[in-house]
Amino acid sequence: MNILQAIDDPEVFGRHFADAESWEAWRAFVAALFGLEMTSEERAIFRECTGRASAPSDQVAEAWLVVGRRGGKSFVLATIAVFLACFRDWRPHLTAGERATVMVIAADRKQARVIFGYVMGLLKSTAMLAGTIQAERQEAVDLSCGVTVEIQTASFRTVRGYTVVAALLDEVAFWRDETSANPDAEVIAALRPAMSTVPGAMLLAASSPYARRGALWSTHRRHFGKDGPVLVWQADTRRMNPRVPQSVIDAAYADDPASAAAEYGANFRSDVETFISRDVVDACTSRGVRERAPLSNQTYQAFVDPSGGSADSMTMAIGHREGDRAVLDCVREVRPPFSPSSVVEEFSELLRAYRARTLTGDRYAGEWPREQFAKRGITYRAAAKPKSDLYREMLAPMNSGRVDLLDHDRLASQLSALERRTARGGRDSIDHAPGAHDDVANAVAGLVFTITTAAARRPRVSTYGGQVFRGGTRIHGDAFVATGGHFSPPWETAGENDDGHEPRRTIRRRRSTA
Repeated sequence: MNILQAIDDPEVFGRHFADAESWEAWRAFVAALFGLEMTSEERAIFRECTGRASAPSDQVAEAWLVVGRRGGKSFVLATIAVFLACFRDWRPHLTAGERATVMVIAADRKQARVIFGYVMGLLKSTAMLAGTIQAERQEAVDLSCGVTVEIQTASFRTVRGYTVVAALLDEVAFWRDETSANPDAEVIAALRPAMSTVPGAMLLAASSPYARRGALWSTHRRHFGKDGPVLVWQADTRRMNPRVPQSVIDAAYADDPASAAAEYGANFRSDVETFISRDVVDACTSRGVRERAPLSNQTYQAFVDPSGGSADSMTMAIGHREGDRAVLDCVREVRPPFSPSSVVEEFSELLRAYRARTLTGDRYAGEWPREQFAKRGITYRAAAKPKSDLYREMLAPMNSGRVDLLDHDRLASQLSALERRTARGGRDSIDHAPGAHDDVANAVAGLVFTITTAAARRPRVSTYGGQVFRGGTRIHGDAFVATGGHFSPPWETAGENDDGHEPRRTIRRRRSTA
């Protein structure tokens, strides 16, 4: 029995594909994937969705689906997984005690459970397959034919050590791993050796498209429209699933045309580009330096990205200036869930260690961080610019090598994953990708801006009355403003003003009491 026969058979998958017209495009794809005969209508769909003139005559080893949202990708992947697990005999390719694995990989376990749920539904609803279930676990099922269907997340570390007969990569364009620069490419590179010893093993990746980068984009660019062992299939939502209402798609286009063209039109976005390259981030990183201890001869600045403790991390960066370079000394990240007041206390102790009594933070966090830090003797100032502008201001110092970063995996990954998007009004915005985070990157970008702007406002050295003061500016008579320095008789402090960087003191010559 081939897979199309299984789809047509009411005793196997037939009742799940009863609406034959709505599954017409998927039948064409499955026929091409397994090298089966096609009808003239299916051949026309194949040419439309692949750009190829002739369909494969044998099963392909690798297929990539670029399909709009709600197109039916996950259910079809699950059907293929069950077919390969139950209707193929993999035992001749296994050694004693070895099990074949059909691996379902997604950005996280929650996403992977969608396909796994379909797999379990197909197995349990088919009488001839339900009896093959030997052991069912939360994220895996063992079948009597020596195959295990298992969920994995998108990490190259977790896929090693398996004999993989089929790998189903779901929403691969949105894989994120904050310890890896290219999680999609690294996972695929780790999978291929696990599949190399099994004839007929299949790698099947499916996703709605996103930016013009990553494994999905590079594979599409190399193989779409070209004959060969890699099949690339690109189709919009309604081509693959005509049951999706056109009104839903029209509303999405009216709200955000660029996003809808990717989400439902299956077109890679041209308005999303990488903001800082990984090469630039690596060039600014001091390898092996995880943290720098506070020094008595340095003046430190700090920036915090507050969080309420339930969704995002709360992060803080501390650093100083050396010549024309912004140097990162310390990074802290507390991931949720956490108590905000406890984190404020922890961060305040660290600030005191670096002799920093003032820090800058997100202006949109409200009054609670200002109040909480004030209780601990720390002055909290709202950032002068929003996050997108902080990233924009950081680009030039990064590109010119005037930033010295710590060796911090999450920081490097978040910085290199930042995206520049062109909004409707033509203004660019810089932010993290969908499903990703930038809490650490935000704190460091704010710190770099704080250090560089503080240096730009640093006053010159002046001499007055035989003493040297930084920032000496005459006001009138014997009075002038000085920043820093030590004031000994005959000078006295007439007032103080904290501008968030260094104390500015108005001093004057002491008058004689005689």
